[in-house]
Amino acid sequence: MDNTGNNFDVKEELKKLPNKPGVYIMRDVDDTIMYVGKAVNLHNRVRSYFRKIVGRGPQIDQMVKQIARFEYIVTDSELEALVLENNLIKENSPRYNTMLKDDKTYPYIKVTVAEDYPRILFSRLMKKDKSKYFGPFTSAAAVKDTIDLINKLYGLRTCNRVLPRDIGNERPCLNFHMQRCCGPCTGHISKEDYRKRIDKALDFLNGNYGVIIDDLTDKMTKASDELDFEAAAKYRDLLSSVKMVAQKQKMTDAAMEDKDIVAISCDDSDAVVQVFFVRDGRLIGREHFYMTHVSQNPPDEILLNFVKQFYAGTPFIPRELMLPEPIEDMEIIEKWLTQRKGSRVYITVPERGQKEKLMELAAENAALILSKDKERLKREEGRTIGAVKEISDILGIKGLKRMEAYDISNISGFANVGSMVVYENGKPKRSDYRKFRIKSVSGPDDYACMREVLTRRLMHGLEERHDLEVRDIDAQYGSFTKFPDLILMDGGRGQVNICLQVLDELGINIPVCGMVKDDNHRTRGLYYNNVELPIDKYSEGFKLITRIQDEAHRFAIEYHRSLRSKSQVRSILDDIPGIGPARKKALMKHFKTIGDIKDADIETLLEVQGIRQKEAEDIYAFFHNEEEI
Repeated sequence: MDNTGNNFDVKEELKKLPNKPGVYIMRDVDDTIMYVGKAVNLHNRVRSYFRKIVGRGPQIDQMVKQIARFEYIVTDSELEALVLENNLIKENSPRYNTMLKDDKTYPYIKVTVAEDYPRILFSRLMKKDKSKYFGPFTSAAAVKDTIDLINKLYGLRTCNRVLPRDIGNERPCLNFHMQRCCGPCTGHISKEDYRKRIDKALDFLNGNYGVIIDDLTDKMTKASDELDFEAAAKYRDLLSSVKMVAQKQKMTDAAMEDKDIVAISCDDSDAVVQVFFVRDGRLIGREHFYMTHVSQNPPDEILLNFVKQFYAGTPFIPRELMLPEPIEDMEIIEKWLTQRKGSRVYITVPERGQKEKLMELAAENAALILSKDKERLKREEGRTIGAVKEISDILGIKGLKRMEAYDISNISGFANVGSMVVYENGKPKRSDYRKFRIKSVSGPDDYACMREVLTRRLMHGLEERHDLEVRDIDAQYGSFTKFPDLILMDGGRGQVNICLQVLDELGINIPVCGMVKDDNHRTRGLYYNNVELPIDKYSEGFKLITRIQDEAHRFAIEYHRSLRSKSQVRSILDDIPGIGPARKKALMKHFKTIGDIKDADIETLLEVQGIRQKEAEDIYAFFHNEEEI
């Protein structure tokens, strides 16, 4: 039921609430969803928000003050309400719901056993097809490494060819020639022999490493005895990789069951949930998750929100879910998870023995992550916001947030370019970076180039601001509309004066700071308001200025290099009749260098995609005639 309307009377609507299970939605004056909750009895639960209750927490009190209206949806059962609540929270991300910050899908290893010549693939989804799935795993990189290792071990195909239909239709790929694939596309291996390789790969994925380790050890020894040291080294490397994978699969439970061990660590503002993933009795990995909108919520409530949101999104549900303490609605959530899995799921709270030790280990890891994250954020804040404050204090500029720096790049005046980089709160804001191709300066005059860059940047900003004001739009938004709180110039007095002249001509007031260099071209101080100010070379402020300088320099050089590269390619290939952008790109992709194109004969040129007899003859004639001249 949707209780919408312009004249929403809370008291009247509270009287209409049914004594049934369902989901309620709290909205503010802008009709934005602030909170979504479920209730066994909508009448009792929703009315409780509007009673004068002490001790329910400042976050709930703050939300209640903003409620302009509410709506509700009646369901047949509490289980249906749980599912609907999860869907609505995921869809709307209400600001007062405790949210799972990490929206991850976990990787699987997929073996396409239904194919005549199966493949081993990386997959983010576990579908109801005829393939076999292994996982989920916590590290995508580890999954890719494992797949690569298995393909090397057993020479399995990685192509998308439809076999046996495509056998012999095309040339085998590079993997066959490098002896990484047994080449089923060539017809050199039977379906039965290929299946034996797949069976061994399945043994590997099931954790039966002993046979593989013994086999590789024998092959390595045999190759060494036969003085085939290259083959011995290959088997040695494969053996090392297999042992590394095997060591990661540590046994944790003799029952050989699937379970997730969940623990939590929280303080007044943050919470970290740590999950240990145990599959077939093996600890395959762990992962941590950050919860937002925590405020002063108790741990059991944060755990409840995590379980509902995480297991609504993950495709794999374990047989057992171990929690550090009981949570509300445990029986309902057990029923919901059982329904999702298709078989019985248990939620347990361990009290003694091995299970308790695993829970303690998970809790310890969660606390360490929370502590380290706080330290990391503190260090990061020192490198960014703290560094900006240092610069602000040295220069005496209040409210310093956005800084822009500029640089010029050229080679003897060729292809003059300029760069503009932007840092906000000590971090690069790459979306606001800009490149300038100098139009008015032909020689190596950095001052003139800088004048043009600054004039164009600031003029563009003024025009954008004027346009936004005419259209009555907030001028804080846009690419050039936001002016910096400080302009950093790579040079000293000279470049600062150029910038100040441009600002004066345009009637703009922005502080300008230059960087004074020593005899070794290293920054020794800041030039500001006609005074050289010393700066500690070991301070975070100095390091930030150095990073900004380097970034402006890098950005300018990369742009200049790209223009030089385009100019060099264009100056030669574009002069050949009939060679347009597509064929030029194909030539460069095939030959890599202009010299290789010059050295190629007509037959070799014909191997390039899109090059026909006439174009090949024209290219050959162009370069050979040019050489004769």
